[in-house]
Amino acid sequence: METTPLGLEGLFVLEPVASSDDHGRYSYYFSERDFAAVGVTARFVQEHASRYPLRHTVRGLHFQQPPHAQTKVVRVASGRIWDVCVDVRVGSPTYGKHACVELAAGDWRQLHVPPGFAHGFCTLEPDTEIAFRLTDYNNRDHAGGLLWNDAALGIAWPCGDQPAWVFPADRQWPALAALDSPFHP
Repeated sequence: METTPLGLEGLFVLEPVASSDDHGRYSYYFSERDFAAVGVTARFVQEHASRYPLRHTVRGLHFQQPPHAQTKVVRVASGRIWDVCVDVRVGSPTYGKHACVELAAGDWRQLHVPPGFAHGFCTLEPDTEIAFRLTDYNNRDHAGGLLWNDAALGIAWPCGDQPAWVFPADRQWPALAALDSPFHP
């Protein structure tokens, strides 16, 4: 397994080694040994998926607050997404900065998102399915987030400011200037 850093500490793309022949392609989405070899030693406790029928559906920007903060590994099972993460770790030299990566079902790449990042995405194709592997269970009482279109973040969403759909819950998160981040050193 190889990793590609995205310029924010702890945020990187996992690229599994794949083998192929005339009959197909094979790889592991998860191997504890391979993950550990690239520094991912967290214990994962939950995996779930979500599917979105519309191109340019926006989700996020989400995080789970301590004590239920999560490391997540994100992959696309079908379709494509434009994935974005914002550093919300108080005291981080990259606080408020973001990184983006496109993930597609056919490339088998996965995004490693440590605690302290707000995570979101925009679907680039209809009927996109995303899978999430988490180190803690989702807990609505510890959900947090940032407003997806906060101008201070400078995120150039591929749908501009006219997504096909933004979930009502994702329209109510605070802007970065109003965020009381729970991620302190």
